[in-house]
Amino acid sequence: MPSRSPSPSRDTFARLPQRPIEAPQDDAPAVMLLTDTLREAAARGASDIHVEPAEHEWRIRLRIDGALHVLQRPPLHLRDALITRIKVLARMDIAERRVPQDGRLRLPLPNGQLEDYRVNSLPTLFGEKLVLRRLEALPPDLSLAALGLDARQRGVVESAIHAPHGLILVTGPTGSGKTLSLYCFLQMLNAESRNVCSVEDPAEIQLGGINQVSVREKAGLTFAVALRAFMRQDPDVIMVGEIRDAETADVAVKAAQTGHLVLSTLHTNDAPAAIARLIDIGVAPYNLASALRLVTAQRLVRKLCEACRAPAELALDDGTRPFEPRGCPACHGIGYRGRVGVHQLMPVSDPLRELIVARAATHAVTRQAQAEGMPALRDAAFQRVRDGVTSVAEAVEATEIA
Repeated sequence: MPSRSPSPSRDTFARLPQRPIEAPQDDAPAVMLLTDTLREAAARGASDIHVEPAEHEWRIRLRIDGALHVLQRPPLHLRDALITRIKVLARMDIAERRVPQDGRLRLPLPNGQLEDYRVNSLPTLFGEKLVLRRLEALPPDLSLAALGLDARQRGVVESAIHAPHGLILVTGPTGSGKTLSLYCFLQMLNAESRNVCSVEDPAEIQLGGINQVSVREKAGLTFAVALRAFMRQDPDVIMVGEIRDAETADVAVKAAQTGHLVLSTLHTNDAPAAIARLIDIGVAPYNLASALRLVTAQRLVRKLCEACRAPAELALDDGTRPFEPRGCPACHGIGYRGRVGVHQLMPVSDPLRELIVARAATHAVTRQAQAEGMPALRDAAFQRVRDGVTSVAEAVEATEIA
């Protein structure tokens, strides 16, 4: 493996080029600052906006393709005015600064498009920090190919999701694109002939034709409670945003055993580890073996900017010359534009079911799955490098815990 070339890193907050604030002269400075920040976030495809106080300054950062970048460090006197304006628009208590708060707001961009945001405030040593999460609509191309699955992987997924029943799990850390994958699967299953129900925490993106429920734990509406209600709603397909506890896992597995297709997510490093995780939660191995149909693990890697990517000095072990980021106006000096999925698929075969019933160790499950054609996540990431899609540094960093 070649040594890493210097490149823009997730740990280096690249200063983004700024655009002039174009607003009427009679607008308040905080209004102009918020308008410009929202415009920049939308133009650059940011997922989150961070408003962060410090002792003698403050900054606004954007999360773009998974990495944070400083947008600007405005004058200190604008900080409280901007925070107050956001909290008012999000219908939060502007007098309460001692505990975290949640809110939502909808604002128009200069082009007339409406943008929805989820807002959270957090008291820090130097004032409140706000994070605005952009609640984007589903991408226009919600297909398996758009997720980054190759032809063979698409065949495996299609076989699983068109089965009459069973449990399909998507695993990975927070921010790895699990929810988008589930929405893609649901869209493929969404038909007037099916009753499709989902429970999420929260349901942020509306998908027409799906009966969506948001968890409200304070009111007693948990994943498990919603799942039990779904079972009395004559469902065909059930999506559970996340399996977190024994009760939710038990209901989901039993639903998959009794003629329903159940989709959910789990936090594990790779696909084989999902089996041990569910057994540790309390799922009986024989129930899991009969219900589980497919486990996928995934990561997101940043795509190299095609306008400025350049060949690296060193080749890979197989002689392939990878590309590395450079930075140009098209990518705002970052070197990357967009992200793509790296996937590990583990269809559950009869030999794997026998290992599950026998409570085999994860390494034994991994060996069997690899013998049946499952790649390691790092191998899948390096295929992206060979294809010229991402860099060596990005592939290593995205899969270093796998």
